[in-house]
Parts: sequence; structure tokens; C-alpha cells
Amino acid sequence: MTITAAMVKELRERTGIGMMECKKALTETGGDMDLAIAELRKKGLAKAAKKADREALEGGIHILSEGAKAYVLSVSCETDFLANSDKFKAMMDVIVHFLKENGESSKDAAQEKINGDYALEMGENLQIKEYAVVEGGSTGSYVHSNGKVAALVVADASADADKLKQVAMHVTAANPEYLSPDDISDEIVEKEKALQLEIMKNDEKMASKPENVLVKIIEGKMGKFKSEISLLEQAFVIDPNTKVKDFLGSTTVTSFKRYAI
Repeated sequence: MTITAAMVKELRERTGIGMMECKKALTETGGDMDLAIAELRKKGLAKAAKKADREALEGGIHILSEGAKAYVLSVSCETDFLANSDKFKAMMDVIVHFLKENGESSKDAAQEKINGDYALEMGENLQIKEYAVVEGGSTGSYVHSNGKVAALVVADASADADKLKQVAMHVTAANPEYLSPDDISDEIVEKEKALQLEIMKNDEKMASKPENVLVKIIEGKMGKFKSEISLLEQAFVIDPNTKVKDFLGSTTVTSFKRYAI
């Protein structure tokens, strides 16, 4: 498989590793991005292999949260300058209300409205990237000040709106992958164990230990691994001495999603 410059660039953005090492990893794994990240981690080059918040296009995210329903809109544009402008943010508010009033099937009409009312004036190609309506007992949302990272949390109907907003803020910062450890499959855990074993074998201080000893050490790390990627078990960013589940108290979170441009 041909390793393109775009593939190398994506891997570099996701890992923070130099271009040559990224190209080498992609070549060794036949262009498989996830395997390339794993190879870099094994070598100790990429300790945190999380996806970058930014994608190729500029743009912004807007969430209208009204009780049991939330309306999530993202619109792409060409420049960061426009994305951060008040007129762009005002346009998104108008469009999300238009979509709310006219239903999910009105996405094409909303795009036409953008083309007719805003694109010419703003001088850029504006495209609706995503639109979704999320329902639950109650919803809480947070959009970061740059408009490029946001989160939505769905909980039971009795949930405190301010608490849900704070948890949504936590999601944008901590980027959990799962709601709770129970949601993590055995397959994911076994892959992490195998990866940790390879990392230890490449560590001069650990490589001399018998494999059964290394396996026991890894088994002991799995609880922490699960907690670090599970929303409810993570240390709450506003109060690191408290877990998110303890901050929520009796509130039951049923789902969450993080959005990024």
C-alpha cells in the first residue's frame, strides 16, 4: 500500500511524533493507522495515542439544549478567523433554530438558507457538517469558547441542569471513551494487555523480568486503565479529588458524546 503524505500527517497529528517515525510505522503496518499507533506506543514514542481535536476544515459547533431534547449543529468554513467571529456564531444560532422548527428532514433547506443568506456575505464556502437531535430524560451541553470542541450529556429526567453542564465540560477536557468500565469489551482489555506487555519488554528496567511477572503487573494495571477511559470513574476536572460519579450523586447518566472540529 502506498503511504501518502496525508496519512503521515494524520498520524503525526494524532501522536505528536516526527514525520519520519510516522512514515516508518505506517510502512511497517501496511498503512493501518491503529496498528501504526500501537507500534509507536510499543517503542515508547507515543505514550498517549488520542485523536487530535482538530480536523482538516475550520468551523464551529452549536448545541441548543432544551430539557429532554438537544439539537447539535456543526458548520464548516474555510478560515479560523471566520469561525471565531460573532457573525458566524450568530448564523449558527439562526440555523439550529431553523432546523429545530422545520425538522431533521430540513437539512437541505437549511443549507440553501446558508448559501443564500450568509455564504456570499461571509465570502467563504459554508457547509453543514453534522446535525443531530438527541433525546433523553434530560440533556446538558457545553461548547468550549473556541467553538471547536463540545459535549452533550444525557441523563434521567430529575438531573440537575447545572451539574450536567459541568459534566459536559469535563467530557470536552478529559475525552472519555466509555460511560463506565462495564462498557469496555474484553477484546479492548486484551489488546491493551498485549500492548502493555510489548511496552514492558522494550523497557530496559522491565525486560529482564519473567513474562509471568510482567503479566501480573499488567493485570494490576487494568483497573486503572478502565477508570481512566470511563466517564463515571474519571477524576472530575473541576475537583480532581472527586470522581465524576460521586459528583453526580443520584443522577444517572445514560449516554454522552464529545464533538470536535
